[in-house]
Amino acid sequence: LYDICFRTLKLVSPTYGDLNHLVSITMSGITTCLRFPGQLNADLRKLAVNMVPFPRLHFFMPGFAPLTARGSQQYRALSVPELTQQMFDAKNMMAACDPRHGRYLTVAAIFRGPMSMKEVDEQMLGIQNKNSSYFVEWIPNNVKVAVCDIAPRGLKMASTFIGNSTSIQEIFKRISEQFTAMFRRRAFLHWYTGEGMDEMEFTEAES
Repeated sequence: LYDICFRTLKLVSPTYGDLNHLVSITMSGITTCLRFPGQLNADLRKLAVNMVPFPRLHFFMPGFAPLTARGSQQYRALSVPELTQQMFDAKNMMAACDPRHGRYLTVAAIFRGPMSMKEVDEQMLGIQNKNSSYFVEWIPNNVKVAVCDIAPRGLKMASTFIGNSTSIQEIFKRISEQFTAMFRRRAFLHWYTGEGMDEMEFTEAES
């Protein structure tokens, strides 16, 4: 989130308010279909059914578009192709991993604002064809699209992205390495053993 604030939004010193704003626009984008009417709605159950191919592969990467630096907002024309392009951009992902280092199992794209369904479908198909190497071939048509007619406040149109990508392993690898380094030194372990946990549980979790 700090990276997005620095690089994309060009904020010199991001506050927790800025970080929370990113989280809130993404969350409101995901739940928008529950709250507003649309041409093609998707509730959370539909999302879960479409996004999780196997129960254990349920770690998603959220993203949002448009994210523009405050100074250059008026020079940017928002369109469906622009939103689609930005939505799949690694710089817009709200998880600290690069989707280009893995492959998408499934993707959900939620568009908001007045737009034609045909254009949205064409753009999504174009992205899939152009970046076919980033999508697994054993799940055909693995992009779910929802369109809600009401745009977020202050924007003409917007889109929210949820991706189930194998690159999420980068985050888990990082956490695992940090855990191993601390566990080797037995750092903070006494807090857990004092509460009744056993050291073996940590060794088991690591493996």
